Amino acid sequence: MLLFLVAYLGGVLTVLSPCILPVLPFVFARADRPFRSHGLPLLLGMALAFAGIATLAAVGGGWVVELNQYGRYAAIALLAVFGITLLFPSIADRLTRPLVALGMRLSDAQMEGTGARSSVLSPLLLGVGTGLLWAPCAGPILGLILTGAALNGASVGSSLLLLAYAAGACTSLAAALLFGGRLLAAMKGSLRAGEWLRRGAGAAVLAGVAAIALGLDTGVLAQISSGTTSKLEQALVDRIGLRKPEPSGTDASVRLEEGALMQTAAAEPPRPARKLGVEGKLPSLSGATEWINSPPLSAEALRGKVVLVDFWTYSCINCLRTLPYVREWAQKYKDAGLVVIGVHAPEFAFEKRPANVRRAVKDLGIDYPVAIDNDFAVWRGFDNRYWPAFYFVDAEGRIRHHQFGEGQYEASERVLQQLLAEAGRSGVPSTLSAPQGQGVQAAPGSAPVLTEETYLGHAHGAYGFASPGGITRDRAAVYQQPSSLRTNQWALAGEWNVEGERAVLARADGRIALRFHARDVHLVLGPSADGKPVRFRVRLDGQPPLADHGFDVDAQGIGTIDGQRLYQLVRQSAGTRDRLFEIEFLDPGAQAYAFTFG
Repeated sequence: MLLFLVAYLGGVLTVLSPCILPVLPFVFARADRPFRSHGLPLLLGMALAFAGIATLAAVGGGWVVELNQYGRYAAIALLAVFGITLLFPSIADRLTRPLVALGMRLSDAQMEGTGARSSVLSPLLLGVGTGLLWAPCAGPILGLILTGAALNGASVGSSLLLLAYAAGACTSLAAALLFGGRLLAAMKGSLRAGEWLRRGAGAAVLAGVAAIALGLDTGVLAQISSGTTSKLEQALVDRIGLRKPEPSGTDASVRLEEGALMQTAAAEPPRPARKLGVEGKLPSLSGATEWINSPPLSAEALRGKVVLVDFWTYSCINCLRTLPYVREWAQKYKDAGLVVIGVHAPEFAFEKRPANVRRAVKDLGIDYPVAIDNDFAVWRGFDNRYWPAFYFVDAEGRIRHHQFGEGQYEASERVLQQLLAEAGRSGVPSTLSAPQGQGVQAAPGSAPVLTEETYLGHAHGAYGFASPGGITRDRAAVYQQPSSLRTNQWALAGEWNVEGERAVLARADGRIALRFHARDVHLVLGPSADGKPVRFRVRLDGQPPLADHGFDVDAQGIGTIDGQRLYQLVRQSAGTRDRLFEIEFLDPGAQAYAFTFG
């Protein structure tokens, strides 16, 4: 119930967002009509459209973004027509004649002039259009709901939370409609201003449509800081503890930006050995969309084998640093009856492409079975929440142990040895593995890391962004790097298009600057959209990194983006300290997703 209350309150607060301003004229244009026959259908249409589009956006992946954009264009066109009919009754007459037989009206202006019975479908249709335009003004609370739905799939609970959010927004608008209706009635009764009010509403509608078409609803207006809903919503989220603090270094790094429910676990402190219990049965693996290095495997076919299930994704630094151990265990205990299964659950859109996963599996030297879990079906079967996450299954198909995050390799290997012994396997090695990873697979440093994972797309909030003017969402804009940055602040310079999960460089010589406190700096990058490599140059405190260069750059900081993956750019030889990182891209088209540290 608490989540439903928070979702409802988040929707109520949405009306305070500046990017809602262009939508309000559509509501007030109907303020002079009876609330029951006109206001309620409009609000119902808006709530249904909002929840429907948001649900699709949550579970549909990248394709639904394009679908939502086309729906946005259609809504803009629809509401522009509505504004024109308010301004010009004669146009309304002509436009509505073909729809009389269907019982639909696009404007109340004609209804008022003709005295015809109004149809519920007219305000309902306009409510749908309003809902399509309302969705981009979502804040942290809606982000929590959407990312949870994206992770856990379509469900009644997710849709009800989205409806609660929409109901909150409609509550605020209902109050505005009722108040606006009384105000308009008083003005029309005393000043006979009905015609001018109708035309003024039409002009306001067209001005709002123009603002939305130009991107002002999600760009300039969304950047106005005073009174914005995001701060109020974020305070509410923080107040009830839905967004947790994000410790860094070797503690758990929790991915909850904008409400994400998936978590990346880092190293945990050693725990004393304990007797292995039974945590459940090995869930079905049939939800995997593709298998690499193996035909499809099933829980039934794996009976009699000890199974290690590893949830990972190939751009996750914590996952990559566990791979040297997982690869060695797979080879070391293969003849003793161990089967290692890597379940690849993607975070970014490019990680959903099977060709990219196959390339990563090959480049990373993984020869054990990998299940591509693009729909998170296997993830949900385990009720998993972490990258990386390990589940240890005995020969009877029972989960006997789990390990979230890096570290505890000795304890994990002892569990494997114990389960193999329980299965009656002979010749199980008793030694412990100690592989040495290279590049992004190298072990993290021992000193505390004070800079947390930093996403560059606006969908995750762009926390710490310091370029003047803030983020301009989903269209190219020129950014400037400030004269100084505080620790954990970052900035763009040059012309960039900041999309939901990434920032894309429009022209060459763009830069990203970040002041960090860590030993290592990693950045998830991709080449230009047409696949052309992008050259880049890294600087530390304005100088080439020299001995502090990462695996993917040379001592002068020169490197090339040749694929969509995680790049190690800095690995300091002198340990952890506070420094200014800058990366300059010498070619256009670079795609930058997220910083991670070590």
